[in-house]
Amino acid sequence: MRQRTAHRFRLSIVMMAMLFLAFGSFWLLQLMNQAGDQIQASQRLNEPDYIVEEFSFVRMSKDGRPNYIISGDKLTHRPVDDSSEIDKPLVRSLSSKEQPPMDMRAQHARVDDNNSRVVLTKDVQIDRAAAAKGQPFQLRTEALTIYPDEDRMETDQPVQIRQGEARASGSGLRGNNASRELTLKGRGTLVLPPKQH
Repeated sequence: MRQRTAHRFRLSIVMMAMLFLAFGSFWLLQLMNQAGDQIQASQRLNEPDYIVEEFSFVRMSKDGRPNYIISGDKLTHRPVDDSSEIDKPLVRSLSSKEQPPMDMRAQHARVDDNNSRVVLTKDVQIDRAAAAKGQPFQLRTEALTIYPDEDRMETDQPVQIRQGEARASGSGLRGNNASRELTLKGRGTLVLPPKQH
């Protein structure tokens, strides 16, 4: 009788262990499936919701005039953070009535922060043609952050600037197009042409 009770007790322990093992395996499988579903869902969230080839976007000022135009070869919008990636962007600032438009080009751009920040990267070039009151302007750098609504820009990358025959360089820059102010950061050079007599 004791032997039979001991045998049943051992059998019950083995059955309970197998039952716990089965439930544990099922629970682990469920966790792995949920993790896989979450990874797939997050990957789907990061997929673009639209892609536009050869696009042009005009942003108007408060008084109803075109403020700037952003165009490029390809725009990819991602809904997860409401950002856009642009291949070969061109940003044309039309904010100044007295000055000709300023064109900003690069190989790549990221537009985010509710379309109020444009980060240009790789071979950034800014050009403004000569005007009655100003000489032609050029700026070259590898990265530049533009705040179009505030008409300002900044970078912590080395910059080369040319205005007419004057040249300047620095290890960074802050600029305000509305007030026509540029501040070079760090060590740099300034080359001014001789005065005309």
